Amino acid sequence: MSVQDFSLTLVALLAGGFIALQAPINAEVATRLGHPLTAATMSFCVGTAALIVLTVLFARHSTHVEALKMLPLYMLLGGGLLGAVYVTVNLVLAPHIGVAAVMALGIAGELFTALLIDRLGLFDLLERGSTLGRVGGVAMVLAGALTVRFL
Repeated sequence: MSVQDFSLTLVALLAGGFIALQAPINAEVATRLGHPLTAATMSFCVGTAALIVLTVLFARHSTHVEALKMLPLYMLLGGGLLGAVYVTVNLVLAPHIGVAAVMALGIAGELFTALLIDRLGLFDLLERGSTLGRVGGVAMVLAGALTVRFL
């Protein structure tokens, strides 16, 4: 494994850890502010402000307004709306079923959906077959997630 491969793997693991931290932090914010949507809104406002600063610092010359106008509606709205649902569901479920269960079930759902996207070649991605190893791996993750949730 190259240093770059190792570094990218560590970054992915760290980002996953951030997601696990986000759910209980946002759940506590929801408790203190009185509603999960308020906490989700706060989370997205802070994230949006951070991204605006980073865009101004690093990407201001790479954004093309004309290209933005040509994006289909699902591209303009999809990522943000799906992220809002994900964050809200996580912060609502974490106090009820636990952070480990929320994360495990979320990862299982991500992998199942990813298999479908790969198999169908959606979003102009390369089509990848549903091999026994890939389907079996996702099935094991789902079994593990259900074990974390119920046992």
